[in-house]
Amino acid sequence: MKLGQLNVLLLLIVLPMTARADTQVNVVGLFNGKAVVVINNGKPQTLSVGQLSAEGVKLLEATSSKAVLEVEGKRKELNMGQGATVAGGAASTSSSVTLYADSAGHYFANGQVNGVTLKFLVDTGATTIALNSGDAKFANIDYKKGERVAMQTADGLVNGYHVVINTLKLGSLVMNQVDAVVLEGGFPSYVLLGMSALNRMEMKHEGIALTLTKKY
Repeated sequence: MKLGQLNVLLLLIVLPMTARADTQVNVVGLFNGKAVVVINNGKPQTLSVGQLSAEGVKLLEATSSKAVLEVEGKRKELNMGQGATVAGGAASTSSSVTLYADSAGHYFANGQVNGVTLKFLVDTGATTIALNSGDAKFANIDYKKGERVAMQTADGLVNGYHVVINTLKLGSLVMNQVDAVVLEGGFPSYVLLGMSALNRMEMKHEGIALTLTKKY
C-alpha cells in the first residue's frame, strides 16, 4: 500500500471517531402522528411517528399537544414551541440558542438556574430576570438574604428580593452572576427572561425564530 493511500485510509478511520456536536431540536408544529421540527437551526421538516431524520432524531410519539423524540439516544418530551439541546459526546463551543415562537408569539425555553431545570419565557418588557419564590427555593436560592424591594404587578404591589443567579443556562449558552428578582408567591408562572440577561445577548429575529447569542 502506498503512503498516500495509507493517509487516506487513516483519515477515513479517524473522522467517524470525532466527537459529535450537540443536537438542538425545536418543535414548531404538532399534529396527531406528526411533528414539525427544526434541527440544528436548519429548515423545518415534518416527521411521522417512527421516522428518523437525517440528523438522527426519531419521532416516537406525537399528538396535537406534545411530541416525544429520541435525540442522541435520549428520550425528550416537548410541547409546542419548546426545544432541547442534547450533548453528542463533547462539550459544545456554541454560545447561542435559537427559540421558536408558539401560536401566541411567545418564546418559551427549558433552561437551568443553578443546575435546576425550569421553564423560561422571554420577556423584553421585564427589566430583570424574575422568578417566583417556589422556583427560587427549588433552585436553592436563599432569596430572603437579598435586598428587599417592592414590585408592581397586575395584582398590585408584592414583596420582592434582589438576588444574583450564580449560573443560568439555556441550551449551550451559559451566563454567570446574573441579576434577578424573586417574588413571593406563585407569580410569575414561568421564569421571566428579562433584560438583565437579554442585555448580555444579541437578539436576532428571523420569522418565528429568535436567536440569542452571548456577548459577554
